[in-house]
Amino acid sequence: MSVLIRMAALVAVSLSLSACRFVDTVPFVDVPRYMGTWYQIAANEVAFNEGLVGVTAQYTLLDDGSVEVYNRGLQGSLDGEVSDITGNATIWDEETNAKLKVVFPGAPDLPYPNYLIVVLDDVDYQYAAVTDPFEYTLFILSRTPTMDDNTYAMILGELEALEVDTSKLLLTPQP
Repeated sequence: MSVLIRMAALVAVSLSLSACRFVDTVPFVDVPRYMGTWYQIAANEVAFNEGLVGVTAQYTLLDDGSVEVYNRGLQGSLDGEVSDITGNATIWDEETNAKLKVVFPGAPDLPYPNYLIVVLDDVDYQYAAVTDPFEYTLFILSRTPTMDDNTYAMILGELEALEVDTSKLLLTPQP
């Protein structure tokens, strides 16, 4: 990549950072308790998850304190072809552990955290909502493949109280 292209990319990121806001995250995340399998209940459909169903994320704490992120989904239907990717996350804010920077192969290495935990069941760690500073992505996650309507509505209410746009959320079919 030429120096000019890299400089243009940095300028674009700097300008876009001035337009982003860091929505309030949860006060604290116990990282070992957050590890394990999460089912995607709903998400904003974006380029990298378009058409995926049965989506899960598996988080594994590594010895160096980073987190292995394994995302898996099925293309088009619950019988569809597996689409998966493995990345790495580092904790950006060690005071709360609620802001992480996730990097996947082939994706740009952003100069800011792109995984913000904004809603979390702080008692049992059974549900969470995650977004990024631009609110381009939004994921509602659960430890089980389904979520009752009252819990889902409560999460939506918490997101709306944080002024997070929930209008683009699509429910994710799960087995």
